[in-house]
Amino acid sequence: MTIAILLHEGMTASDATGPYEALRSIPGATVKFVAETPGPKRMDSGFLTLVADYGIDEVSHPDVLVVCAGSPVVPPGERVLSWIQTAHETSQWTTSVCAGTLLLGAAGLLQGVRATTHWPVMDMLASFGAIACPQERYVHDGKIITSAGNSAGIDMALYLTAQIAGDEIAEATQLLMGYDPQPPFDSGSPTKASPQVIKLAQSFMQNWIASELAKYEQLS
Repeated sequence: MTIAILLHEGMTASDATGPYEALRSIPGATVKFVAETPGPKRMDSGFLTLVADYGIDEVSHPDVLVVCAGSPVVPPGERVLSWIQTAHETSQWTTSVCAGTLLLGAAGLLQGVRATTHWPVMDMLASFGAIACPQERYVHDGKIITSAGNSAGIDMALYLTAQIAGDEIAEATQLLMGYDPQPPFDSGSPTKASPQVIKLAQSFMQNWIASELAKYEQLS
């Protein structure tokens, strides 16, 4: 079984590394990090680089597709969207993490599909014909599984592990990861966070987008 995790320049690292830690434990699975072009991809922080060992043309028919969110200021190229469409045609499972769900939508895969994504962009799902499920950490509809903010990618990947390899393998994987979330705060959702915290998070997001835009303009 080939699992392809789609990387992008300027993405958030945990979109890829969280699901990777769960999915790599599936017996017989090979995880491949892919991108439009192979090579190092600098993460949004600027401090970390992940390497795509394969270009998308080298992994055209993965059994499992994991689409991570890309840069907020650089739209996906037509080659990437076409690859997602083609990969989905033959995949056993097509999944997304965080705003990667929007790439599934842009590829035309979410019409009439129940889905979730990162809360700041939840309203964009309707433009792709998707049925938004903002209260869910992950949503399974047909062979598509979408997940919310980047930490939800771990939940999605453990659920997918159970679908492929059974509950016991998934539970053992969770145990080996030590994944037993007990966060010190209960503010991981806009329905739980205070208005002040939501406003602060939105300002962080705006500053990040402005920073990414400045870097993009400098490179251009």
